[in-house]
Amino acid sequence: MNNVYHTATIKLTFWYLAIAMAISLTFSAVVYHVAQGELAARLHSQTARIYQTYPVFTNDPFFLRNNDVSEGSQHILTNLLYANVAVLIGAGFGSYWLARRTLKPIAAANEQQKQFVADASHELRTPVTALKMGTEVALMDTTVGKEALRDALQSNLEEADKLERLLNSLLRLSKLDSDVAAATLATIDLKDVIAHAVEQTKRQSTAKHIAVDNTIDTSMTLTGDKDSLEQLFIILLDNAVKYSPAQSTITILGTMHDHTVTVTVADQGIGIESEALGHVFDRFYRADKARTSNNGFGLGLAIAKHIADLHQGSITLKSAAGRGTKAIVNLPLEPTDQAA
Repeated sequence: MNNVYHTATIKLTFWYLAIAMAISLTFSAVVYHVAQGELAARLHSQTARIYQTYPVFTNDPFFLRNNDVSEGSQHILTNLLYANVAVLIGAGFGSYWLARRTLKPIAAANEQQKQFVADASHELRTPVTALKMGTEVALMDTTVGKEALRDALQSNLEEADKLERLLNSLLRLSKLDSDVAAATLATIDLKDVIAHAVEQTKRQSTAKHIAVDNTIDTSMTLTGDKDSLEQLFIILLDNAVKYSPAQSTITILGTMHDHTVTVTVADQGIGIESEALGHVFDRFYRADKARTSNNGFGLGLAIAKHIADLHQGSITLKSAAGRGTKAIVNLPLEPTDQAA
């Protein structure tokens, strides 16, 4: 990738420099012809004025030298040459800097895509390997009983569920990357969206005896994609339940301002280390062993952030180890036409 990036930078620098020099040379040619004509006109005008004022010089060849114009033109040409050399040097450095600046986000995106493919391959390999090994062990044991086969099938089913969840997350990211969700913007009530997200995660919260205190009881109307916003809050609630102790409480707060709505999902869970907060929205990033052990793939918050970005909103986390986490979502009531 570095060689490709370097080659592309050199090529783009050349084209930027070629454009800059073409403009500079064209401008210099225009300046030269205009200055040459102006010089000749001024010299002839001055000569004519001298002839009129001092008739004695009428036949003096001193005032009739045509090489005055040639010398002046040569002087102008020399100065323009120096100016173009300076432009060449300055444009060279400027073109290289601009080329690197132009290609930097493309290189970063390509590197991110390569890392994403590598991480996805690694994550996909884990459940596939577990499925294969479990099946091979069951097949190799000729004395295996019905109960053992049932356990093996149950284990394979769990790994297949993990694989399905990962594939669904990857497909969802692919859909969001192509901005498909942005095409379904409509007027929705965020109160209903959040209530449905709470219902969707009720089984997980009930299993851990976690109370979800949804304080949003008034309409919060905005323009957005209902399905993707529901997925955003399901992700936040699922994370809150997953990393909270049993018999704790998750609180959902909502406020409306002039042009935005803010929703906060606060839990009493294990929290996140301060050095990890800057990476929690990176794909496949998992902060610590406690989070890795919860069967996550590190894609949920990346998807949530992508959904917020598509709505021209934002999502931030405030957390400290052992002190719970607050996920704060800010959404505009009316995204701009460009986003829609």
